[in-house]
Amino acid sequence: MTGLDLDEDVVAALQAVLPRMAERTVTAVTVEVPSYARAFSGQMGANIENAVRMALGAFLRLAVRAHGSDPAATLAPALDGAYELGRGEARQGRTMDALLSAYRVGARVAWRELSATAVDSGLSAGTVARFAELVFAFIDELSASSVSGHADELATTGRVRQRYLERLARQLLTGEPPEALRASAEQAGWQPPETLTAVVVAEAQTRGLAARFGQATLQVGEDLPGVDPAEPLAVLLVPDLDGRHRRQLRSALQGRRALVGPARPWMLAESSYRRALRARELAVDDDVVDTDDHLVELVLTADADAAADLRRHVLAPLAELRPSTADRLAETLRSWLLHQGQRDAVAADLFVHAQTVRYRMTQLRELYGDRLNDPRTILELTVALGVST
Repeated sequence: MTGLDLDEDVVAALQAVLPRMAERTVTAVTVEVPSYARAFSGQMGANIENAVRMALGAFLRLAVRAHGSDPAATLAPALDGAYELGRGEARQGRTMDALLSAYRVGARVAWRELSATAVDSGLSAGTVARFAELVFAFIDELSASSVSGHADELATTGRVRQRYLERLARQLLTGEPPEALRASAEQAGWQPPETLTAVVVAEAQTRGLAARFGQATLQVGEDLPGVDPAEPLAVLLVPDLDGRHRRQLRSALQGRRALVGPARPWMLAESSYRRALRARELAVDDDVVDTDDHLVELVLTADADAAADLRRHVLAPLAELRPSTADRLAETLRSWLLHQGQRDAVAADLFVHAQTVRYRMTQLRELYGDRLNDPRTILELTVALGVST
């Protein structure tokens, strides 16, 4: 922006209308931008009016500066103030709409006062037109600076809050004490739900997923507790999708490979996460593995070494048989236990004739003897053979 060549009398006349112009600008903004009506009242209104007067004064100094001089020194304070106004709007949770409207109203009122004074002072039409260009160029500069401040504040606030939310999620996954969890939730501005459900999913498949479960959903990837850093996994902690709402959760995960833990009170989310990780060990082909559907398998595989020892113990009578024969008899014994000795049901399960089941069970009774009538042996066999291998 280049300055205008104005007489001292004209400059003095323009400076004389600044207080009235600032007052009228604030009044017009209060009337035409309702969201500022309360903010512009009382002492705050007086402070804003003073700030408007300073901004208008900066504009006049810019308009009458010497040709060839650097406008930066004159413009910088006004732009800095506009930048802070934009940041303040972001901190108050407002968009830029109201502030930009205020700038437009202010420009119109200011130009009305300035143009009337300029015409009364005898300025030429060309000078008045140039004056108008300067007014609106100045407002554009202020608007752009405020927009920049608003965007920077949102970005900074968003990044900071995101870090707080990620820290909270990690604390939940590692089972931090309740006091630490409450403090982190408050710092992050996160309203705790009743329950959280851990969902372990490939990091590449998380796009848009958290948004489907609501703003309270927490998400964290990289360096997950109990996960090899080379595995590209992420965890979502989904709020209040338990009970009858669990179907909604599973439906949203369709088309992704996901492990779903149980719903737990939000401070016990570690329990849900650990169970979801355990589901990786299950021999399940489903894309979405809901641990609520595999509780028996999870219980029976909780101690792999103990399960292997128990299996060897209860299948000891088959140890001297050929491996293929031992496998067929073990499979038959498992089905017989699960179908409570119903020969036809066992035959249908194994796709063999009922007489084949009878023959195999005769072999098993010869090998086990009276132990197949012993409740303790039946319990051990049921547990050991409960999960097919």
